[in-house]
Amino acid sequence: MALKSTIFKASLAVADIDHGYYADHTLTLARHPSETDERMMVRLAALALNAHTLQSVCNGDGTLGFGAGLSDPDEPDVLLRDFTGAIRLWIEVGQPDEVALAKASRKADRAALYVFSHSAEVWWRGIETKLTRLDKLEVWRIPTDASRELATLAQRSMHLQATIQEGALMLGDGSAASVTIEPLRWK
Repeated sequence: MALKSTIFKASLAVADIDHGYYADHTLTLARHPSETDERMMVRLAALALNAHTLQSVCNGDGTLGFGAGLSDPDEPDVLLRDFTGAIRLWIEVGQPDEVALAKASRKADRAALYVFSHSAEVWWRGIETKLTRLDKLEVWRIPTDASRELATLAQRSMHLQATIQEGALMLGDGSAASVTIEPLRWK
C-alpha cells in the first residue's frame, strides 16, 4: 500500500515592505512521503518571497498556491495563475535537471528556482552553462543553514509571519522561533 501525503495547514501573514504588499494567506501543504520538512518549508518561503506577484503581476485577480510538487513532476512546487488561467509564475525547489527548468520557462511568463541543499554549489557548476539560454528563469540560493532552521518551524498547524525587507525574509511563528533568509541570486 502506498504511503499518503501528510497535510499541513499554514496561516501566513506576509508583510513585504520591498513591494508594498501586505496580505494574509491560508495555505494547505501536502508533504509527499519522500519530502523532508526542510524542503516543504523552503516551498513555503519561496511562496512568501513571491506573494507580492499576486498584486504586482495579476492586480490581485489570480491564484497563488502550491502545485502537486513531488507527486507530479509536470507540476510546479508553487504556481501563480491569473484569472484567464495563464501561468504567470512557476516556482521549483531543489535541484531539477535542465529539461524540467526549460519546460517551466516555456509554460510560464516567469520561472524561479530556489536551491537549498549543501550540494547546491556542485549542482550549479554542472548546470549553469545549460541554463544561460533560459531568459525567463531566475535561480536563487537559500543558504543551507537557513533552510535547515526553516525545518524547525514545521508544524501540522502553523501560524507564521513573513517580513520581507531589503531582499531578506524573516519567517517566524510568533514565539521566539524565527529564521532570517537572505537569498543569493545566481541567475
